[in-house]
Amino acid sequence: MRPTHIRSIQENIPQTHLIYNSDGSVYHLGILEEHVADDIWIVGDPDRVGIISSFFDQVDFQIHRREFVLHKGILKGRPLTVVSSGIGVDNIEILISELDAAVNIEASTQCVKSNLRKLKFLRLGTCGTLRSEIAPGTIVASSFAYAYDGVPYSYEMEFSAHEEDLIAALKTGGMDRPNLYAVAGSAFLQERYAIWDTKGITYTANGFYGPQGRSVRLKSKLEAFAAESSFEWNQLVITNIEMECAGLYAMASLLGHEALTCCVILANRKTQEFSAHPAADVDRLIQNAIAAF
Repeated sequence: MRPTHIRSIQENIPQTHLIYNSDGSVYHLGILEEHVADDIWIVGDPDRVGIISSFFDQVDFQIHRREFVLHKGILKGRPLTVVSSGIGVDNIEILISELDAAVNIEASTQCVKSNLRKLKFLRLGTCGTLRSEIAPGTIVASSFAYAYDGVPYSYEMEFSAHEEDLIAALKTGGMDRPNLYAVAGSAFLQERYAIWDTKGITYTANGFYGPQGRSVRLKSKLEAFAAESSFEWNQLVITNIEMECAGLYAMASLLGHEALTCCVILANRKTQEFSAHPAADVDRLIQNAIAAF
């Protein structure tokens, strides 16, 4: 995915399009450029930020605004920012937009900087799987992700040939719903963070219950996930369901950054098996990332 139009260097951004707080920090996150390392780990749960930063050599900044908790410090001698996104692609769109603005927009003039920084995002999350052969505790890397939230269609953009091919295959395979998009993850980061047990295509749902086939009082239309469970494309299957990956890949790609999602499976939706030790599974994911950093 790539943009077909982007603001030129030194082009001014209206104040109503990018809002700053009185201290010059970006509106929702409350951050300045000094809070943003080139390497950024994203988690959903705000409490998980402190768990990861407890392994830092030192913590230099701690910021807590709404569901966004950010710690920046040094891990293994290198700068690292860890930040929580909260749940959903809408939060991811705010998070990535404001992290980019903090480093690539001059707050005093609200103009695009001449030297743009490329950020490297690693999302560490939890998810479910639609594949009976994938056991809870398995770490999945998202080579591609697809979703129906429609956020990328708000921007002037176009898909790569591979992404167009995947979208066409998803439509043919029974997943032709409004606002469908698909986007590739970073091959560079997939190699750098070889912390995964398997890799595949991720379905990013825009809800936790009905959109993920859960029926509580209301009956979900998606409970069987028959098309998703049998889908295969370029030797990849739909391995897992979560709520942020496709939005992260889209926003990172459009803004010129790298992004990878690695999630640990907690629930197998086919076998109805849930992880016996979810905290230990999440800890393994974190420790693998630390080891690879």
